[in-house]
Amino acid sequence: MKAFVFAAGLGTRLKPITDTMPKALVPIQGKPLLGHVMEKLQSSGMTDFVINIHHFGEQIIDYLQQNWKDVPVAISDERAALLETGGAVKKAIPLLGDDSFLIHNVDILSNANLAQLVAEHTNKKAAATLLVSNRKSSRYLLFDKDMRLKAWTNTQTGEVKSPYSDIDINTLTPYAFGGIHCFSPLLFAEMNPYPDKFSIIDFYLDQCLKYPIYGWEQENLQLLDVGKINSLELANNYIAQLEETKEVK
Repeated sequence: MKAFVFAAGLGTRLKPITDTMPKALVPIQGKPLLGHVMEKLQSSGMTDFVINIHHFGEQIIDYLQQNWKDVPVAISDERAALLETGGAVKKAIPLLGDDSFLIHNVDILSNANLAQLVAEHTNKKAAATLLVSNRKSSRYLLFDKDMRLKAWTNTQTGEVKSPYSDIDINTLTPYAFGGIHCFSPLLFAEMNPYPDKFSIIDFYLDQCLKYPIYGWEQENLQLLDVGKINSLELANNYIAQLEETKEVK
């Protein structure tokens, strides 16, 4: 399977580090975030990569040429304009092929069983399958008893988004999105009327009435969003513990 790594973010929450480098190259235990994510994807069976770039994009290209030159990697160049997550997929359609692919944020470290996520996506013949977890957040995706996406809510503002006009959110279960998801190319055509820049979550919410879009919850999921300065120490400790576990095995 092909993997699409979202690596174009500005990394504003990681300033001042990202004043001189892209978020994707912020080092964790001496290795860039992008390297950790690509190794995780490779170990889960991903063989080809698409990576989008924007902020200090040339540094990412140099890193890939120096460290991943023997791996099939295509660059989706967003240096002219940052397109958000939905726009990123739309722009990269010519690079993504005719099969389902996995999308992974570059700033997510986890013990996610990506092979099982892919299997769930395949077995359910889903249009998209989103890794979710029952953790504290202000924004939740809402699912029915079959884990099919129905709505989104912001608990701080009370805002609700759903294509279902008669939705009762009290009958749904809230989960937080983990930044990892499988995407079927059958959704490509639905992106045609969208602008160049849009959110993939808004797109999923638009399409979940027509297409089967599911959530998948993994037991004992450990997921770390390395998006803020205060998360870097946690990330270094997390990777150090993973390395210790490998050495023991």
